[in-house]
Amino acid sequence: MTYEPTRAAGPTRRTTLAGLVGGAGAVLAAGCTSSGAPPANAPAPGPSDSPAGGPTPGVMTLFKDPAFNFNGLLALGGAGFGTAEVGEVLTAVNTINKAGLSARTYTATFKALGDQLMAPPRDGKPDRVTTRSRALRAAQYYAQALFFVLGSDDPGSEEQLYKAGRGAWDTFCGLWDPPPVKANVAYPRTPLPVWFFRPDTSGERRPTVILTNGSDGQNVDMWTYGVSAALARGWNALVYEGPGQGQLLFVDRVVFTPRWETVVTPLVDWLVARPDVDPDKIALTGLSMGGDLAPRAAAFEDRIAALVAMPGCLSPWLGFPPELRKIVTPDKEATNTIWNKEVVPALPPDAAATIKKRVEPFSVPAMLDARKGKMFTDFWTPAKLIESMDITNVVGRIKAPTLVLDYDDEQFYPGQPRLMFDKLTAPKDYVKLTAATGAQLHCSPMAPQQHCDVVFDWLREKLPGS
Repeated sequence: MTYEPTRAAGPTRRTTLAGLVGGAGAVLAAGCTSSGAPPANAPAPGPSDSPAGGPTPGVMTLFKDPAFNFNGLLALGGAGFGTAEVGEVLTAVNTINKAGLSARTYTATFKALGDQLMAPPRDGKPDRVTTRSRALRAAQYYAQALFFVLGSDDPGSEEQLYKAGRGAWDTFCGLWDPPPVKANVAYPRTPLPVWFFRPDTSGERRPTVILTNGSDGQNVDMWTYGVSAALARGWNALVYEGPGQGQLLFVDRVVFTPRWETVVTPLVDWLVARPDVDPDKIALTGLSMGGDLAPRAAAFEDRIAALVAMPGCLSPWLGFPPELRKIVTPDKEATNTIWNKEVVPALPPDAAATIKKRVEPFSVPAMLDARKGKMFTDFWTPAKLIESMDITNVVGRIKAPTLVLDYDDEQFYPGQPRLMFDKLTAPKDYVKLTAATGAQLHCSPMAPQQHCDVVFDWLREKLPGS
């Protein structure tokens, strides 16, 4: 199978900055390689507006802006697992397009939908199942609002939006049968919140999957990309929030660590102490940037029996456009001078908002500035942290059987899944999900059921008897 590794270029600083200003919004948010995006307030496209061979042909184009479209597709695709309702999402899409697509209209529309579902319905008193279903969908819609809030007219509401989504998630969990075990697992900076889902309370020893999120996903995404599928197959599933994610980022203000084994090892310790976990059948998955985090952990945690990278990612830094990467020099002061004097003043609002969102999991000062509507001034420090997440030189240490997923039209890490596969020395498999079945784009947003089928069929094969 052929692939194209990420291309490197060497433009002058002037052309670099011109490229950043001209296309950074689309590039940063959706990983696209084309320059320039359609106006954010463009009307909703029709089926003929997107070429049949494009990444999101026909009805898959909800918004012309690729970043908004990708997130809308994630919401819509979750309907198969109950994390959204098709009619609710498409009604929200129409509302947003009619008002004029922007971070403000997107955030306000999905927040209002979450609020509506968390309030009692007008037509009667909901039972336990109805309340649970509404809470799960509300968690999705709050997550949609959260993703774009820094570009809205109320960026300071970010923490409150996270808490609203977390509250909806916890409401859902409390009504699930059986409810997951909630705990706080010890971690050096602050405890890791975990939710341990079981098919039943029999205490039977079962295979268990640890589900690792990426740089901007929420717990509800783990329901779509693992929990529901695991439970249906008789597996336990562990959901957690680590540094740079969820509570640890938005409330406790702890950013990502490049040593993800220090996060996963305490989780494995907690699991193997449980009588309902088979210690020889603990799998680890990583979604989105978790495709970098989970392999890093598996390289140093030998109790992981199987690993899935979704997709494989060797370097999150390469997911940022070269226009940004090229301004980083070995000198902090020189880099930040370029950033503050040349880059920031030229950034259009949409690109500025996207950069704030992409950088906040790596810098508390950047997050706090963004919440005040300001651009952070220290670009060098988070950039160096992102650079340090590179796992190119450690994947050879992985011993567990590994599945590397890739996707047609992968936006963020094109070429990296195959490069990871080539560097692995453990038993390995490579699977590419394709546009032929609507499973294209990063993490197959329109085909999470196909996605889970591939992952759990592979896990059953590698962990016999599971």
